[in-house]
Amino acid sequence: MRTPTHDSDFSRTVDQLADDPNPYEPEVGSMPQNDLTQADLDNVNKTGTTTIGISTADGVIIATDMRASLGGRFVSNKNVQKVEQIHPTAALTLVGSVGGAQSFISTLRAEVNLYEARRGERMSIDALATLAGNFARGGPFFAIHPILGGVDDEGSHVYSIDPAGGVMEDDYTVTGSGMQLAYGHLEQAYEPDMSNEEAKTVAARGIKSAVERDTGSGNGVFLAEITDEGVDIHGHHDFDDVL
Repeated sequence: MRTPTHDSDFSRTVDQLADDPNPYEPEVGSMPQNDLTQADLDNVNKTGTTTIGISTADGVIIATDMRASLGGRFVSNKNVQKVEQIHPTAALTLVGSVGGAQSFISTLRAEVNLYEARRGERMSIDALATLAGNFARGGPFFAIHPILGGVDDEGSHVYSIDPAGGVMEDDYTVTGSGMQLAYGHLEQAYEPDMSNEEAKTVAARGIKSAVERDTGSGNGVFLAEITDEGVDIHGHHDFDDVL
């Protein structure tokens, strides 16, 4: 085979690609970065809330309070929906930094839509939890500790996603500044194979227990009911409406 001349089109193309290990691989974008200081993160971490996820015989119940606060001392909003649908049969709570949580939810929604468009099928809840953990660990979503709840062909699932990207599945879980108060109620009231209606009452009582003493939580409860048919979310400022 004849060796290409030094100044041929072929040799110039080879020279241009010499620094690229494989020009035919797809390009992968990088995660966005920010310039937050540790002091900024410490301040965000003080933001309070209480969120509960319970796996049931019928699906999943997620409950959250409705208060947004600054450092757990000043109430900045009394009507915050802290649980959002991110999948046809799954929802995620907002815990910690409001901006970080909102960005986290938007990113997961986009990935779920892309997965379904490319593969023609729904993402499993286990895969969604893994994706959420990967994003929490490697992305700019500071000070988040959400609960992911969903239903798929394998059944009902509740996951806690910690700020370092840890993914833990359990029958029920609580996150936020009021978690100790809510856990105290759930440890006594939870029973395996509860119905969604029974779990709504248990979850709402857990939120009510937290708002009685935790200054970062309050102003009512949002309840999300998740089944294999979809996600239904309603807010209640009066606990008597759901107890």
